[in-house]
Amino acid sequence: MKILVIGQGGREHAIIKKLKESKDVTEIFVLPGNGGMERDAKRVPIGVMEIKKAVDFAKSEKIDYVVIAPDDPLVAGAADEFMKAGFPVFGPDKKAAEIEGSKVFSKNLMKKYNIPTARYEVFSDMEKALSYLDSAPLPTVIKADGLALGKGVIIANTLPEAKKAVKEIMGDKVFGKSGDNIVIEEFLEGPEVSVLAFTDGNELKPMVSSMDHKRALDNDEGLNTGGMGTVAPNPYYTEKIADECMKKIFLPTIHAMKSEGRTFRGCLYFGLMLTKDGPKVIEYNCRFGDPETQVVLPLLESDLLHIMQSCTDGTLAQQEVKFSDGAAACVILASGGYPVAYEKGKPISGLVDGQLPGEENVTVYHSGTAITEDGQLVTNGGRVLGVTATGPRLTNALSHAYEAAEKISFEKLHKRSDIGLRALKALAEKQ
Repeated sequence: MKILVIGQGGREHAIIKKLKESKDVTEIFVLPGNGGMERDAKRVPIGVMEIKKAVDFAKSEKIDYVVIAPDDPLVAGAADEFMKAGFPVFGPDKKAAEIEGSKVFSKNLMKKYNIPTARYEVFSDMEKALSYLDSAPLPTVIKADGLALGKGVIIANTLPEAKKAVKEIMGDKVFGKSGDNIVIEEFLEGPEVSVLAFTDGNELKPMVSSMDHKRALDNDEGLNTGGMGTVAPNPYYTEKIADECMKKIFLPTIHAMKSEGRTFRGCLYFGLMLTKDGPKVIEYNCRFGDPETQVVLPLLESDLLHIMQSCTDGTLAQQEVKFSDGAAACVILASGGYPVAYEKGKPISGLVDGQLPGEENVTVYHSGTAITEDGQLVTNGGRVLGVTATGPRLTNALSHAYEAAEKISFEKLHKRSDIGLRALKALAEKQ
């Protein structure tokens, strides 16, 4: 089968690497991909939002199956366009992708169907939002309604911080039209858990849980990023909590979407907070998370293509979804200055054909890399590489990932040194 994967980051590289393991996959194209993916897929110079061009390419290449990974094209209706053209697609249609495309929609959905989440209010008028803040408890969370590259959520500890956030989002339009409406919600406390799940709209099969590290600096300090590292499984996510989430959150969500005429097929991401009152939803994503995918898929033992196809054709209930009992850890190597200003074009050393030679159970996923005309691999983004290691236990995976990361270098490389420490502490407390 000829597969087309849409996207260009580490998440897409992880999807491609896992799809390559399927005996039914003969060729993979990635649109637009990045330089480090060239050994795993044929790159196509079409942007993720150039949907008509992408569909035309799929027709010309007689693509058999399409995987749409990023949020922007899904929310814009890319899956609908491919399906209209007769292609089977992994990824929700536009109506279902609204679960990520609008925080107002997702919060109202949870309220209507009694899915546990933070208390909230919605505002389309800036003055009313500012007035509401005068009596709102602190800290408080302010969210732009639409997509904002993962940066549209601000936790304000003081009233001036909260008012500044509202003015920037609604008045200055720092996130564009995504800030026309905002959600102001209560601040929840507890361990965070990410759970990705395969679903065909009726059946839902969760993947192994994970723990992301969003802050740029050690000790969870610095600015929020797209993610500086991940571990899986998340030790806070016990079997008991998993059962509760399935009954109160996961299945109710897909049933709610179906009831609303928005049947969700694809990967549904649940961002959860384990509060003293039980697990609550912080956010939904309509696709695989990044960098969660880089630790979840290496642990998948079943055929990813077959699972994806079962989500598309409604046969997930009969499809095996099996994960190993081991652990995985991913350390992100970022450009100095990320997530604000950073330089590109820095030569990367230590890799051969994009990977670390002689390293077993280690995969380097390329997020922001390019290859120059003379064949040099260089940095080309804020998050450059994700170094993922697997092992029988989290301690093995983490030590191996960090040892491997030390073998890679480029000018102004930045990485956190404490990925997984909270998870290790939680494991120690269990014993």
